[in-house]
Amino acid sequence: MNTILADYSVSISEFKKNPAQVLREAGEMPIAVLSHSCPTFYMVAPKVFEAMLEELADRDLTALVKQRLSRRDSAIEVDIDAI
Repeated sequence: MNTILADYSVSISEFKKNPAQVLREAGEMPIAVLSHSCPTFYMVAPKVFEAMLEELADRDLTALVKQRLSRRDSAIEVDIDAI
């Protein structure tokens, strides 16, 4: 059996009957939609999805900054006032 990574879960057949009701009941919580007790997909509110995308973008940016900081010895010094 797979790990269910949500506090709220529903069977796919129950979800198909009334998706709007499932969304109302879950509120802002992520929903695991299950088939044979295994997650088929997860559903999150738009606000949560946007926060996830922002977090991923921040992680990518952090990795880029760390990469560039590791090459500081080859950097060219620039006077910001001269630009």
